[in-house]
Amino acid sequence: MDTTTRSTAGGGSSRSRPASAPPTGRTRPAGRRDQRRPPSGPRTVPRAVPRAVPSPVRRPGGPHDWFAERLLAVLSGQRPVHSLLGLTVGEAYEQLVTLAPTGPLRERLRPVLRHCGRFHPGPGVIEAFARITTGDRVSAMAFRLEQGADLRWRCAAVEVGAPRP
Repeated sequence: MDTTTRSTAGGGSSRSRPASAPPTGRTRPAGRRDQRRPPSGPRTVPRAVPRAVPSPVRRPGGPHDWFAERLLAVLSGQRPVHSLLGLTVGEAYEQLVTLAPTGPLRERLRPVLRHCGRFHPGPGVIEAFARITTGDRVSAMAFRLEQGADLRWRCAAVEVGAPRP
């Protein structure tokens, strides 16, 4: 087979092609045989097809939901107490230090946050409550969040109710 070698700017040679093949003005790579091209027209977004099964209910996001998850992880022993050190003010950290090692949420089963609600007694304050289930037992948790001058929410008080059968 007769081949011709093309030279590059540096003097070296690059790929070789058969001498009988004329140079082409292709835009695809040399080894590609696929003739498909992306569409050149405007892109259209496919319409959402209605689903028969409803999507799961999303929890409304807020500082009380976020903090309830973190607080539950600490009180159940999944996270260390010091993980909430910068997120507490006043006596709340001391309350956590005493509640966490002997808390009612430290059982074999992992507690699950079922519901978290809130009440705004004033600007920059949230009093939140949560319903927690551990197997077939239900516990209650309440905490107070206060917004600081830096606009960060910090816990000021924590209370945990014993599980009820």
